[in-house]
Amino acid sequence: MLNRTLLLVFLTAQVALGQTKTKITVTDITRIRQVSGIELSPDGKRAVYTLTTTEPATEANEYDYRTHIYLTGLQPGDTKALTRGNESARQPVWSPDGRYVAFSRTVKGKSQVFVMPMDGGEAYQLTSLPYGASGPMWSPDGKRIAFSSTVTMAEMLKDSLLNPGRKTPAWSLEKPGFRTNDFVKTDPKTKPNPDGSLAEIRAYLNKDVEDKKAKVINRLNFQGESTTEPDLSFTHMYVIDVREGATPKPLTRGFASVQAGTWLPGGQGLLAVTDRDSTRHPDREQDNAIVFIPADGSGNRTTVLAEAGKSYGSPDVSPDGRTLAFLVSASEGVNFGQIGLATLSGNQASDVRLVTFDRAPGSLTWSVTPAGRKGAAATAVLYFTASSNGGTPLYRLDPSTRQVTQLSDFDSGVTYFDVAGNQLVYAKTEVANPSELYKAEVGSGSSRTTGTPTLAGVKLTSHNDWVAQRQLSVPEKRTYKNSLGQTVDYWIMKPSQLEANKKYPLLLNMHGGPTAMWGPGEASMWHEFQYMCAQGYGVVYANPRGSGGYGLNFQRANIKDWGTGPAEDVLAAVTDAAREAWVDTARQVITGGSYAGYLTAWIVGHDNRFKAAFAQRGVYDLTTFLGEGNAWRLIPNYFAYPWTPEAKVLDANSPYTFVQNIRTPLLIKHGENDLRTGIIQSEMMYKSLKILGRPVEYVRMPGATHELSRTGNVRQRIDRLLRIYEFFERYVGPDAQGLTQK
Repeated sequence: MLNRTLLLVFLTAQVALGQTKTKITVTDITRIRQVSGIELSPDGKRAVYTLTTTEPATEANEYDYRTHIYLTGLQPGDTKALTRGNESARQPVWSPDGRYVAFSRTVKGKSQVFVMPMDGGEAYQLTSLPYGASGPMWSPDGKRIAFSSTVTMAEMLKDSLLNPGRKTPAWSLEKPGFRTNDFVKTDPKTKPNPDGSLAEIRAYLNKDVEDKKAKVINRLNFQGESTTEPDLSFTHMYVIDVREGATPKPLTRGFASVQAGTWLPGGQGLLAVTDRDSTRHPDREQDNAIVFIPADGSGNRTTVLAEAGKSYGSPDVSPDGRTLAFLVSASEGVNFGQIGLATLSGNQASDVRLVTFDRAPGSLTWSVTPAGRKGAAATAVLYFTASSNGGTPLYRLDPSTRQVTQLSDFDSGVTYFDVAGNQLVYAKTEVANPSELYKAEVGSGSSRTTGTPTLAGVKLTSHNDWVAQRQLSVPEKRTYKNSLGQTVDYWIMKPSQLEANKKYPLLLNMHGGPTAMWGPGEASMWHEFQYMCAQGYGVVYANPRGSGGYGLNFQRANIKDWGTGPAEDVLAAVTDAAREAWVDTARQVITGGSYAGYLTAWIVGHDNRFKAAFAQRGVYDLTTFLGEGNAWRLIPNYFAYPWTPEAKVLDANSPYTFVQNIRTPLLIKHGENDLRTGIIQSEMMYKSLKILGRPVEYVRMPGATHELSRTGNVRQRIDRLLRIYEFFERYVGPDAQGLTQK
C-alpha cells in the first residue's frame, strides 16, 4: 500500500512538472550555448573547450556573439571559464607538457596568439603581427608555436620577407593588354595627374582604387561572401619562439596559400595543404597537394601527395610519425573526400591506401590505444565524424585492417571531439539538448554488426539545461522508396502542445546545399523546428536525392535534376505526413533556404497544394547564377555551361522558367550582402510575379550575408523566423484573411 502511495505521489509530481513546462519562444535562440574547440590535456585528465554565447549589446534589441575558453576537470560540474570580457577567445591548444594553453584573441581588429600559464597568472600576448595571427600549433618540444596569417595582394607586393625581391606572381594577373605583371610596379616619383602623361593617369587611377573610389576586377573568383574582392589574399605560416618579445619568422613565402598545417612528431617541420600547381592562377587551380614545410624557415617545400585532377587535404600524422591520414577527392564534379592512409618516412609518403567508407568524413584525429592486459601492444587508431542518416556519428578506423567501427547513433550528433588513449571528450547535439560536453571511454573493439551503437557518455556540463523546462516535439522517422529505388529518410514532428481532436497546419521545411543533411543529430535547425512546433505547426523534413549523408550515388542522384526528382521525394514525405489525424490538409505551407529556396520556388511552380510559401536566399535562374553567385561552380558540376550544346538543361531546371505558373502566395527573402547566391535572383522572381499580379512580398535584410539562418545579426535571425510564422498565419492561421490569387 505504501509503495502504491509513493508511486501515486511520484506520478502526480511528474504530471505537475510537465504542466510547468513552457513552449519554445523565438528569443530562446539567444539562450542556446554552443560547445566547440575541444582539446584534451596531454595527460588526459583535463580538457579545454570554447563556449559561444549570445549576449545583449549596448544598442537596444541587439546582441553580440562571444566565445570564451573553459576548463573542465572531466567531472560533472567541474568547469570554469578561463577567459572573459568583450573580446572573444578561441582555438585553445595545450602545450606538450600541459603547463600552458595557447589561444587566439582579437586585438585592435586583428587576431593575435596569446599564451596562458595553467598554474595561475595572466595570459600574455605572444604575437603582434600587423596581418594578424591565428590557429596556434605547438611544436612537439613545446618551444615554438606555428600559426597562420592572411596577407592581401597589396601587402604581399610590399613585404620583403614573404616576397623576397618584391616580385610579382609567376602566374598572370590576367589584366587585358599587358603581357607581364609589371604594371603593378609604379615609380614612386610619378605623381597622380588626371591631365598628365599616361603614367600619371595610371597613377591617378591607382590612387582611386587605393581610396576606394573604384574596384578593378580581373580575377575569376571576385565574389566574397559579403562584398566583391578584386584582390587575392594569401594565407602563410609562421613560427615563433614561446617567450615574450619573440619575433616570428615566415615558414612559407610567395603568391600561394598554405593551410591546414600539422607538425611532424619529430618537430622537423609541418605538413600543410596548398595549390598543386603554383604556376597557375589560384582562382583556376582546383587541385590541392599536401606538402612538407621545414621548420628552419628556409621556405623550401617538398611535395608529399599530389595528383592531377585530385585534391588532397586534412593531413594528420600518427603519434609515431609512421602513418599519414588524409582526405582525397576528385577536384571537379559532385564528390566528397575519401580517407586515405600512407606510410610516412621522414617527409616522403608511400604505399597509399584508400579506405572504403561511403560517407563524407571529417575531423580526422589519431589516438594511441593503451596496451592490453595480455601483452597486446599499444596501437594507433584514427577517429573521425561523418554526417550520416540524419545524425553525425563518431567512427573509429583501424589502420591495419582499414575497418571502420561506428561508435554512436544516428539520432544525435557529435559536433566536436578529442581523444587521448581511451578517453574521449565530445560535444553532442540531440533533441533533448542542443549542445553539451560529455566524456566516455572508447576501446579498440571490433566492428559492431548488430544493435544500435551508443556512447556511454557522462554529461559534464549544464550550459543548456534550461531546455528541460521546455515542451519539445520529438521527430518520428519514416522512409520512402523513390522512383530511382532509393530509400529517402524523412521525419515528422507534431505540434508540441497537441490536443486531441484538433487539426493543425503542416509545414514542409527543406534543406539547402543541395548536399546538406538534416535529422535529429543535426544542430543548426534545432531551434527553428522546435519554435514552429511550439507555434502550433506540424513540421516535416526530408533528405531527398542529392543530400549528403547517404553515400556518393545518392548525393549524385540530382545531377541535371535539381527540381523534378528532389521535389518527388519531399512531396512524398509531406503527402504521408498529411495523413496524420491531427493534420489539416487544407493548411499546408512550405519553406526552404539557399538550394531549398530554389526548391520552394520550383515546387510552387509545379504544385498547388500549399497555401503559402517562403523562399529564402534562393537561386531561381541558373544562367544568371553563374555570373552572380560565388557558388557558381555548382553550374558546371551539376549541369553545363550556358554556351555549350547542353545549355538547355539550365532553363529546364530553373524555377524562373515557370514563374508564370506560380499562384501560391510567396514571401521572398534575401540578404543584401549575400554573394553566395546573389540578390538579382530574388529581384527577378519578385518583379516578375509583381508584373503578373501574383501575391508576393519581398524582404531584404540590410548588411546580411547568406548565413542568416545559422549565424549573422541575431536581431535579423529573430526577424527571419518571425516572418516565416507571421506570413504563414496570414493564410493558415485562425484569423487567416489571405486568399490565393488566381
